[in-house]
Amino acid sequence: MADQHTDNKNAPPPEMLIEAGPALLSLHADGVAHVRLNRPDAANGLDMDMLKGLHEVMVRMHGDGRVRAVLITGEGRNFCAGGDVHTFLSKGEALPDYIRTATSYLQIVASMMMRLDAPVVSAVHGFAAGGGGMGLVCSSDFVVAGTSAKFLAGATRVAMVPDAGVSVTLTHLVGLRKATEILMLNPVISAGEALDMGLITRVVADDQLLEQAFSLARQLARGAPAALAGTKRLLWNGLGSSVDACMPEENRMQAQLSGMADAREGLSAVIEKRTPNFKGR
Repeated sequence: MADQHTDNKNAPPPEMLIEAGPALLSLHADGVAHVRLNRPDAANGLDMDMLKGLHEVMVRMHGDGRVRAVLITGEGRNFCAGGDVHTFLSKGEALPDYIRTATSYLQIVASMMMRLDAPVVSAVHGFAAGGGGMGLVCSSDFVVAGTSAKFLAGATRVAMVPDAGVSVTLTHLVGLRKATEILMLNPVISAGEALDMGLITRVVADDQLLEQAFSLARQLARGAPAALAGTKRLLWNGLGSSVDACMPEENRMQAQLSGMADAREGLSAVIEKRTPNFKGR
């Protein structure tokens, strides 16, 4: 998903605003800001450095009036595999404090995506999983997925709860019954299924994903910016108060649950690719 795409071969190269680190940011001449999740060896899992990098990216875009649309992509084989389970497990008894801080950063990033004036397009390939992957998907205005993309909530699989406001945004996108199934049973959802249930906007051929996602972002960038920003604000304001209200409770419960033996067992089971044995403690 390297940032070299352009419809106009004579267009100048994008301006690199953040060119190193776990979250990269460039700005194309047509006003499309390209955010690239850049931990490919870890499936773009969200550790603290990635979360802080995404926060910096969001702050930069909020303060740059040239940004007319945003495209988020992931480097490597996956869009975002959620929280970094190896990092989580390595924290031992200090995990609740780490989770409390990490969840706060993720919630801020999700809120800033919703509150950006510029519409946000996420292009999903591979897996979008966990609070990170699903959180970014549910906080985007548009989601384009390749045909082989897959979606997974995954929080209860490691004895935790959804975060990034997903307990509210997912329910509004797909309905209460379907959200309950997704969050409690953790099915792996295909791109076609995600489209049918309203989780994503469109499905395109894998080899056309970047081109089609850029095309959509450029179409939005050519629109009336104030009208698009106002429409986006009206749409998100409809559930804004409920998202804001749920996030502190998500944070509290996530920190509490991450201190239990079941959370360590769930994380170990994911890493070891086995079925967890939860004890309720």
